[in-house]
Amino acid sequence: MAETVTTAAKAGPAYPISSVDNALRLVLMLRDQPRLRLSGIAVALDIAPSTAHRLLAMLVHHGFVRQEDGMGTYVAGPALLELGLAAVRNLDIRTYARPILADLARKTDETVHLAQLEGAKTRYLAAAESGQPLRVADRTGQLLPAHRTATGKAILASFTGQQLDEIFSLDQLGNGEGLTPEDRAQLDAELLEVRERGYATNHRVAEDIISVAVAVQDHRGASIAAINASAPSSRMTKKRQIAVVRDLHAAAAQLEGLLSTGGRT
Repeated sequence: MAETVTTAAKAGPAYPISSVDNALRLVLMLRDQPRLRLSGIAVALDIAPSTAHRLLAMLVHHGFVRQEDGMGTYVAGPALLELGLAAVRNLDIRTYARPILADLARKTDETVHLAQLEGAKTRYLAAAESGQPLRVADRTGQLLPAHRTATGKAILASFTGQQLDEIFSLDQLGNGEGLTPEDRAQLDAELLEVRERGYATNHRVAEDIISVAVAVQDHRGASIAAINASAPSSRMTKKRQIAVVRDLHAAAAQLEGLLSTGGRT
């Protein structure tokens, strides 16, 4: 019986719908090729360019694909990003992360957190506290503006300008709803530094706490979460940040491996 089911699955459904099949195949192409052109899509799917154009128009309409420029280049749209984030949430990333965070807290002897985006904010999902007498407290469950946290900036650094536009509405009137143009310009500059440096930082001046964070990525390279370490500035010197970031990258890579295999080693 198992052999029959496997053979049938490989052969495809008994009553295929070609338009649905082509749309799903195109989405799967974006998994392996970050940029696609209309002509290449038509050849890969063995359809006419006009058919490929109509197919792309529908996917663009629903946000699964967006046109990157006026020359016929297409990339994954925000709907695909949301699906990816939802899939990770359904995996319950916290289950995989908790032992990694515990080990990371022992290595760094600082409080560490796992966080994900919720709209324009960062939600702290899990933590492991430092054993230091003076330490950062567990923030699990708290929701903070993403552009004001190291974890948020670590995730946002992989987003395109258009994706950032969709997350942050500009607050032209200064009424607190969204970012002011000045805030957005500062965020763009900070995210450029994050990309160049490979990690994000944030200084909570009121508490004199410095946090460093790195992104956790899925198999396509999309940032789906972040891991940080936070400490009083007297301990989190620039020199020490480099050592802590190495541990953060190792922890992120371990978590990425577990997510890609569903927890199987």
